[in-house]
Amino acid sequence: MQLRLETLTVHSRHPFRIAHGTKQEYANTLVRIEHDGLEGLGEASPSHYYGETPEMVAEALKTWAPHLGNDPFAFDEIDARLDSVLQGHGAARAALEMALHDWVGKKLGVPVWKLLGLDRSRTPLSCMTLGMADPDEMERKLDEILDFPMIKVKLGGPGDIENLRRIRARYRGKLQVDANTAWTPSDAVRALRAIEPLGIELVEQPVPRGDLDGLKFVRERSPIPVFADESAHHLSDIGLLAGRVDGINLKIMKTGGIREMRRMIHAARAHGMQVMLGSMIETSLGLSAAAQLAPLADYLDLDGHWLLADDPFDGAPREKGVIALSDAPGLGVKWREGARPA
Repeated sequence: MQLRLETLTVHSRHPFRIAHGTKQEYANTLVRIEHDGLEGLGEASPSHYYGETPEMVAEALKTWAPHLGNDPFAFDEIDARLDSVLQGHGAARAALEMALHDWVGKKLGVPVWKLLGLDRSRTPLSCMTLGMADPDEMERKLDEILDFPMIKVKLGGPGDIENLRRIRARYRGKLQVDANTAWTPSDAVRALRAIEPLGIELVEQPVPRGDLDGLKFVRERSPIPVFADESAHHLSDIGLLAGRVDGINLKIMKTGGIREMRRMIHAARAHGMQVMLGSMIETSLGLSAAAQLAPLADYLDLDGHWLLADDPFDGAPREKGVIALSDAPGLGVKWREGARPA
């Protein structure tokens, strides 16, 4: 197998702000695996928030490239070889595994969701995320997405609860909130009790990643279901979160790929937790890879492509919350007209 890398620079429609910073340009990495006349595509969207950079993605992939072997179907053997030389690097690993799944699906002429034995009719709708903003900017952003069935609002800054009340005054669909670790447990409980009358469906990661007892404290006192996001990276995290949260948000860039994410979904179910599939700022390529597991989820936050001004791909994510898994082989992704590099 031959591996090639390209920089995939994309831009959000608006500056995207969460409790830990603001960005509008994203340097993702496009991964191409070529073998037997076919090409599989994958995407890495590294996050400084998780300690990853585009340079780290490139170095990890270059380190792994000589160890891919010549059998794209041999997932377990490939995993073992890659782990023997370098572990971690979730975004890079996710991109590599995406490309392998895309290649295998194309080789067999079957979409990945069907290879996994899933029923696409069980795919939930996806929410759309509103980053933190001042009241005027928030009103402008809200104008663009009022017809989405669900909205997730980022919280964790001054005045954001008042912003949320203004949103609810105009928006009648389902609302979720995400604090991105911004609160102490006591502050989280106070905030969640204050917004309970707004009909909030769930809250993500109200306290810092490592504060598992804080998650339990909030869950036991919150009128709103509590989901872990930053605290849920790998399969080993699920047992630690059992009894501390109502659900988990899994992102393919955190977990390192479809296979680990599927293992985590089943483990969460075994512990009675609900499951959301989320995203970073990814194109329709990365989002389509995560969407192959969408029929297993209760909630979806596969909205990264809706935030982009220049998505170069068409894939499973569609407009207004619809995730449409197609019969196209592999990940079901194609280049938009004029976007494919020479």
